[in-house]
Amino acid sequence: MSTIDEDKPFIPVRIAVLTVSDSRDLSQDRSGDTLVARLEGAGHQLADRKILRDERSEIAAQLRAWCADDSVDVVISTGGTGLTGRDVTVEAHRDVYEKEIDAFGTVFTIVSMGKIGTSAVQSRATGGVANGTYMFALPGSPGACKDAWDEILEKQLDYRHRPCNFVEILPRLDEHHRRK
Repeated sequence: MSTIDEDKPFIPVRIAVLTVSDSRDLSQDRSGDTLVARLEGAGHQLADRKILRDERSEIAAQLRAWCADDSVDVVISTGGTGLTGRDVTVEAHRDVYEKEIDAFGTVFTIVSMGKIGTSAVQSRATGGVANGTYMFALPGSPGACKDAWDEILEKQLDYRHRPCNFVEILPRLDEHHRRK
């Protein structure tokens, strides 16, 4: 069972939030607001925040820019993970990933099943790693962002979480780039 090891220090990570939407701006971005409130409430730092239209090349370019930025450890996007023609966030993420975190989508589906039943099959939430940066694509609803954060990301982005977590291996994510 997972636990928090209170003998270890909390290590804040720097998280960029990307909302993908053809119709929202910052004043209407409830999903982005949900993520920012939760990450800051947990003690992490908001590294950057943007809203982009559902354009695969633009999303991938922003993901690559954040992955190249040493001040960003994690990118969380919201929106564009569904099945319609304009939903291209998952493809943009996969254009950038070096490694996909396959179990992230599976665990998100399990969490979602408890909340929305079989409608969970319509989400294509995904996670991956590129250039030493974690990336997660979440659905565009505040509820889905809340569920992903509360049930998965808050725990995995806490260095004290046992038996393991994403933060403890963060320094090793790009070790293949350093090999001679």
